[in-house]
Amino acid sequence: MINCWEEPFNFEFGQINNDAGAKAVSSLEKAVSDLIDNKIEVLVTAPINKQNIQSEVFNFPGHTNYIAERLGEEALMFMVHEDIKVGLLTDHVPLDKVVSEINEALIQLKANKIKTSLVNDFNIEKPRVAVLSINPHVGDNGIIGSQDLDILIPSMAKINEKEPYLFGPFPADSFFGSGEYKNYDAILASYHDQGLIPFKTLSFGKGVNFTAGLSRVRTSPDHGTAYAIAGKNIANERSFKSAILSALSIFENRKDMNKKM
Repeated sequence: MINCWEEPFNFEFGQINNDAGAKAVSSLEKAVSDLIDNKIEVLVTAPINKQNIQSEVFNFPGHTNYIAERLGEEALMFMVHEDIKVGLLTDHVPLDKVVSEINEALIQLKANKIKTSLVNDFNIEKPRVAVLSINPHVGDNGIIGSQDLDILIPSMAKINEKEPYLFGPFPADSFFGSGEYKNYDAILASYHDQGLIPFKTLSFGKGVNFTAGLSRVRTSPDHGTAYAIAGKNIANERSFKSAILSALSIFENRKDMNKKM
């Protein structure tokens, strides 16, 4: 245990506390510094309140963006479970800004990161990745938006010219309920709720938030701070335990992959 501050700290269970936010940021900054300095080899973060961590010196929507910037690398938010893995084209982006964020460069970047992670972190030699459409029903030939026809489909075709591993795009509304997701090693969703609602429905309490695409291993539980049950001794530790075990497994898989290279 490493204490990142000296002054006393008072809190109430289930209450947002600005001082708690500052302490959380201090802990995160210290842990990431130790990760960069090779004092630790993997990082597992607990849930964080995205509201009370904001300040003049910390203006990030969460752990992932901060860690990626400190490492100077591009990250992929990758929710993982033994039965389902979901990556996101856009993560903590307001819904009205999602379409403007998606472009060919982003699709290529995130698709490559999800494939590389499946190979290096999960020992899947020839990954099959399903892509979910931007618009309902893949836009219905442009009737419900043209972004799938104009951006997503051409970008996928260009990527598949070198190595065909992307499939779709699939309409998200029936993809999970039909069990179609079981035919693929991972799913690349266009935006946060499109991917995370079905992921958490199918794996809640056992899933892990893995920051793929980075040179260092970072995981986190798949749930939030759960203020409503704080201090009641009823929290479930399974996801946090899974986050620790997944981080260790990914670290070992990367070591084995480096030996082969």
